[in-house]
Amino acid sequence: MSRKEQFAENEFYHLYNRGTDRRAIFLDDRDFERFTRLLYVCNSGTPVIMKDLQAYNFSKLVSEYEPRKPLVAIGVYCLMPNHFHLLVRQLTPQGISIFMKKLATGYSMFFNQRYERSGRLFESTFKSSRITNDNYLQYLFAYIHLNPIKLVDPEWKSEGIKDLSRVAEHLKQYAYSSYSEYLGVDRPEKAVITRDSEIFPDYFESSFEFNNFIDFWLTYKDAENKEEIIMPKTSPVSVSTQAILTSTAQETVPVV
Repeated sequence: MSRKEQFAENEFYHLYNRGTDRRAIFLDDRDFERFTRLLYVCNSGTPVIMKDLQAYNFSKLVSEYEPRKPLVAIGVYCLMPNHFHLLVRQLTPQGISIFMKKLATGYSMFFNQRYERSGRLFESTFKSSRITNDNYLQYLFAYIHLNPIKLVDPEWKSEGIKDLSRVAEHLKQYAYSSYSEYLGVDRPEKAVITRDSEIFPDYFESSFEFNNFIDFWLTYKDAENKEEIIMPKTSPVSVSTQAILTSTAQETVPVV
């Protein structure tokens, strides 16, 4: 089935999908690691050699696939047991569509072969939300990165966080998101995301600013009124980014 959305170059999108019937799509660390590697190798026009994903560690994989011309810039990602989130900016014509098709096909083939199953793995064609508001774009850096809290405190959004120190430590230790990169952790997976201030707003000049931003959302009680919030102080948006985010249209946060 063809998509109704027409993705535009240099615009920002929140992409997300989950398993069919809300089934788990990542059953162990190997599954998470394979998808993370695919986030990197599928993000170019270069054909993916599947045996490379098994044979090489992440550092070697990066060296083998560089230099490359990315289809999209990934600013944030988070993988959860039954779904995933990406915040991207399209860089080339049809970049999002090509990237997501390669990603879904590559992972579905791996998963079905590994677990001796057939048929659809994902619920549907991925969902997307175009980002046209700067507050909302900045908010997504928190919304996506805070998803893993559900694993240790499922009712945190409605009842508040029961143990803040436990949640903070869980987020730091959670390996399958870009959270570590914004904390300044140097690991091979940093190649997945783009921190170029000419592509994504330089909201966080330091890990200290990012921590303050996350702390704000961890203790904020009414996430439903996010559009009315005065955001914690961060770096100014670049002129080129501000020109793109001129609309005041609001987007809906997906429930997954």
